[in-house]
Amino acid sequence: MNRIISRSALLAVSAFFAAPASFAPAHAATTYPLTMTNCGQQITFDKAPEKTVSIGQGMTEILYSLGLSDKIVGTAVWVGPVLPAYAEVNKTIKRLADNDPSFESVVGQEPDLVTAEFEWHVGTQGSVGKREQFAGLGINTYVSPADCVAKVNTSGGDGVRRELFTMDLIYQEIAELAEIYNIKERGDALIATLKKREADAVTSLGNSSRDLPIAFWFSSKEVQGDAFIAGKNSAPAYILKTLGASNVVATEEEWPLVGWETITEANPAVIVIATMDRRRYAADDPKVKIDFLETDPVTSQLDAVKNRHVVEMDAQAMNPTIRTIDGLEILAAGIKSFGLAK
Repeated sequence: MNRIISRSALLAVSAFFAAPASFAPAHAATTYPLTMTNCGQQITFDKAPEKTVSIGQGMTEILYSLGLSDKIVGTAVWVGPVLPAYAEVNKTIKRLADNDPSFESVVGQEPDLVTAEFEWHVGTQGSVGKREQFAGLGINTYVSPADCVAKVNTSGGDGVRRELFTMDLIYQEIAELAEIYNIKERGDALIATLKKREADAVTSLGNSSRDLPIAFWFSSKEVQGDAFIAGKNSAPAYILKTLGASNVVATEEEWPLVGWETITEANPAVIVIATMDRRRYAADDPKVKIDFLETDPVTSQLDAVKNRHVVEMDAQAMNPTIRTIDGLEILAAGIKSFGLAK
């Protein structure tokens, strides 16, 4: 099958932010105490955090991209390899757990800040801990705005997104973290680079407005069972809208379980499958996904499968992260290589 995997995009942005940051002008300095509202809670910083535990690969990679690896004393919740430019430094930072860390392991690092990619880890029903628990120990918490703005989270689930995700939420996260750590100029530079890459990916397809039906398949609990397909307001949905394509799913759930009969009715022109190191579910392995698509009597008849229009994409690019831009670039390249762009 045709598989479009863009490592160059990852290397380019990683190399850019591995370089020394420019000096910030005096007016860019953060004034402390700094108070802001984050996911409905007011948080105050008397100074820039010195010891941070980062829960969630997407969150950790943003901190790395901002040049904050020296402030991180522990990480957890990893789906796949870290961005290439940070592979070496990542080896030197304590990994508390590949999945959910315990509350005790987090506070044991004596952090002054805990950052989380998802509310289900640090939130009202946090599997790691509630924000109040951390606050009671004098530990600040920061949760990605992408996981709480216009979104209802459920315990242990992906939740329901009421409005279409946009990269503005990631840019907000970058700007807020840069302000918290008093590195505004680095935040501005990262946002500017991501915006340019996004614009370039759209330009690469010309003025194509073809309404291609596309499905994003993350995984499945059982290989031949219902599939986790990106919902209409998810990060993949943002990629599709930005590129002028259409989603085959109309539900507000972030990653609803969808039967292949329903997907067959939509008959996607392209199927994007997630690649990851995680092996939590039977279909986490991309090779398993491809074998199913090619051999199942129903899926093998889909246009995307018959025409070999299958794109492989890192799972992190399907989450609301800086890698969403990688996903946009990868799908744009795929559409072009398949001859589907006008």
